[in-house]
Amino acid sequence: MAPLVWLVTGCSSGFGRIFAQQILSRGDHVIATARRVETLDDLSKSGASVMKLDVTDDQDTISDTIQKAMSIHGRIDVLVNNAGFILGDKQFRQAFETNVFGVLKVTKALLPHFRERRTGTNVFISSISGFHGYEFNAGYSGTKFALEGMAESLWRETTHFGIRTLIVEPGQFRTELLSSRNLKNEPSNIPDYAQRSKDFDEYLANRSGHQAGDPEKGVSIVLDLVRGEGVAKGREMPLRIALGADGYEVVKNKCDETLKILEDWKDVSCSTDFDTQE
Repeated sequence: MAPLVWLVTGCSSGFGRIFAQQILSRGDHVIATARRVETLDDLSKSGASVMKLDVTDDQDTISDTIQKAMSIHGRIDVLVNNAGFILGDKQFRQAFETNVFGVLKVTKALLPHFRERRTGTNVFISSISGFHGYEFNAGYSGTKFALEGMAESLWRETTHFGIRTLIVEPGQFRTELLSSRNLKNEPSNIPDYAQRSKDFDEYLANRSGHQAGDPEKGVSIVLDLVRGEGVAKGREMPLRIALGADGYEVVKNKCDETLKILEDWKDVSCSTDFDTQE
């Protein structure tokens, strides 16, 4: 298999950094990006091409950056939209700028290249919060629900061009996502919610560094899926995959609950059509 060229956003830490490291270890090329390019010095020394890319920049700036990225190896085969972080309810707009509109701008900048070549893979790093809404997590869950709807629609629009789409839904993995640097929640100022909001924030803080998910294993599986090797050898890449035992349980339980609700209320749901005219 010829080496693939990957472009990964958000490589300063967490999943993004591990993606870059593992891509290199498999003999592929990686263009690692971050808002502060100096955080990527070690990746550059390891053989990665590094670039500054802030997904909240305007479309023209991002498109120019993508064009420069494509000139490095003459093409890009795989885009990993990974940049993002957790924000509280008071930062809704900033959350959507980073986690949704930023992803859209990067994807939009690269899609013409994929369409022209009739090949390419879009990988969207979502979350189980994009499938199941958690309390006091409306801002983050909202961005991930929006991301998944956008990605699924894009999949239906582009699959006939030979473009593949993968939505990754990690459970709790031991990255820096819940660290104080990335977790920007604010306590609720509504008295009825204050104690539960405080308890939830403490829960997240206590989980940081103790999550069950191994990010090295999670990233390795995503690379297997894209490359069609390892655990994915001989299997068609799915549109979605949950990662982590907790991720699997959350998705399965919601699917089971949703199917039961559908069946319990089928007669009501189907009663709203016009009466059949003979």
